[in-house]
Amino acid sequence: MSKVIVWLKNDLRLADNELFYQATKNNKDILPVFIFDPRQFKKLPELGFSKTGALKTKFLIESVAYIRAELKKMGANLIVRVGHPEKILPEVATNINAEAIYLTKEVTFEEQQVVNQLELELSKTGVALNQHWQGALYHEEDVPWPIRQVPQVFTTFRKETQKESPVREVFNRPSSINYIAGIAEGEIPTVTDLGLDEEKIDGKAVIQFQGGEGAAWDRLNEYFWEKDLLKEYKATRNGLLGADYSSKLSPWLAVGAISAKLIYHEIKKYEAERTSNQSTYWLYFELVWRDFFTYMAKQNNSNIFKYEGFNGTPPEVNNGLDTFEKWKNGETGEPFVDANMKELLLTGYMSNRGRQNAASYLMYNLKVNWTWGAAWYENRLIDYDPCSNWLNWAYIAGVGNDPRQGRHFNIESQQQRYDPKGEYIDYWLG
Repeated sequence: MSKVIVWLKNDLRLADNELFYQATKNNKDILPVFIFDPRQFKKLPELGFSKTGALKTKFLIESVAYIRAELKKMGANLIVRVGHPEKILPEVATNINAEAIYLTKEVTFEEQQVVNQLELELSKTGVALNQHWQGALYHEEDVPWPIRQVPQVFTTFRKETQKESPVREVFNRPSSINYIAGIAEGEIPTVTDLGLDEEKIDGKAVIQFQGGEGAAWDRLNEYFWEKDLLKEYKATRNGLLGADYSSKLSPWLAVGAISAKLIYHEIKKYEAERTSNQSTYWLYFELVWRDFFTYMAKQNNSNIFKYEGFNGTPPEVNNGLDTFEKWKNGETGEPFVDANMKELLLTGYMSNRGRQNAASYLMYNLKVNWTWGAAWYENRLIDYDPCSNWLNWAYIAGVGNDPRQGRHFNIESQQQRYDPKGEYIDYWLG
């Protein structure tokens, strides 16, 4: 029987994972592998903090540990290594005489560079790369345009995909795996093993996020079915305080502990069994935004990370590091911004409304380079996703997909609208 490596990355789940589905369907012997790449935890020399922060790293480690435990229940395992995938995977493939490596297709620049280098290394061995598109709601083969022609306006993208593109069915969780035994499993590293200082989510956090596929489903079931909150999502989604103003599924989506497709089909189930209204549509609408940014990242490549972006003119900057430090530590003197930044600093999470306001304030009020802010969000956010993070920042900066060429929010009016009694400010600054 032929052997394959299933290389897990941001797809840490068994349900709706095409890699496992294809490998088991084709009756392959399988070696699941996860690799912690030290480049993801390196310090950014100019800004003085690590690329990935401790809270997101802890969540990732928990997600890896969970899927390893689930695989062990099936008589399989997850091989864990620390190092460069393009070096480690060819060695493992040679050791087990693998014919192919199955992996999820990447859309962002650094990740694509690693895959390209891996492909180059594998070309010397004859091992094939078997890539599958599964990080989005809509499959790349189903959208009505080639990547270069995907419209750069969200409304057009949404209307056309909704009209022309089906959401595919989910892949069943494998009932068994033909596991390749005899390879040392490797220890899952700790946060400190990866060069970071330990951190804990502050006790004031809206949710004590726990990594893993099981925790993802616990949260979905709680929000959809137990508390029956989906029917109110559109009215509450701009909230700031508490666990339940939004679904809070984004951390698990970011590591692939649950897929956009699974959430979509659960929305459809809810609509059939409970109610269908603007709120149920709006959660789907947010998944389409996530898809839009995925396709924009693929279309615009490394330009999404550049100060000048790919469209428009960036805001004026003075690039004061002292000013940036005050912003990231919640010490600007603007209470609404500071409250949001304190929540982010202490918990690794912040509301969507808070993210937009804090980003706008950094760019337009403090005149600091927007890419510094995007890098800080990348470090702090447990739900960090490169496409959504960097393209949201570019959108507000006016160098991305905003037809209005940037979003400068009036912080005072935003506070009056979303925290009129100052309860959120008091909670985080009181």
